[in-house]
Amino acid sequence: MNRLPVIPTLLVALAVATMIGLGIWQLQRKEQKDAMLSRYESAVGLPAVAWPTVPDPAALPLFRRSSLNCVRVVKIETVSGSNAADKAGFAHVASCRTDAAGGPDAKVAFGWSERPQSPKWDGGPVEGIIAPSGAQLIKLVSTDAVAGLEILAEPSPRQIPNNHLLYAIQWFIFAAAATIIYILAVRKRTKAS
Repeated sequence: MNRLPVIPTLLVALAVATMIGLGIWQLQRKEQKDAMLSRYESAVGLPAVAWPTVPDPAALPLFRRSSLNCVRVVKIETVSGSNAADKAGFAHVASCRTDAAGGPDAKVAFGWSERPQSPKWDGGPVEGIIAPSGAQLIKLVSTDAVAGLEILAEPSPRQIPNNHLLYAIQWFIFAAAATIIYILAVRKRTKAS
């Protein structure tokens, strides 16, 4: 009678259990992301809020209307972006000082163009919608035409991907594939001996 090899069987069982655990974790993340996106969707129609000079990562006011005064433009970056007509091009994002004493920085996406050359913009009052922005956490996307540029596409919670179900399915497929491959390998080994 052929016995299963102990160490390879344990290793495959551990790998399969890990993959199933990762799939379950992705399903839990999907539920959390659904709740977060629902919260963001409900924020779209709420009244404007004051620009948070120090954003709280646990309670970002994303997709709320806000305004700030860009007292001094520190630098302007150009990144890919879309205009209000959903045409691809370049978004121009300024790092601004929000008060004359060199107060905290704020990111302001102030316009769109077909060309990547950064326009000249000296700052000033900006009204817009708070959107996610990487390490800075938030940026203000202007809802008005600034510096002769076109208006950017309004940020929307629908732009945030929720791929966790696909990731979960992927992990479950990996677990099933590993199990099937191992069973076939053990069968081949037992037939050969």
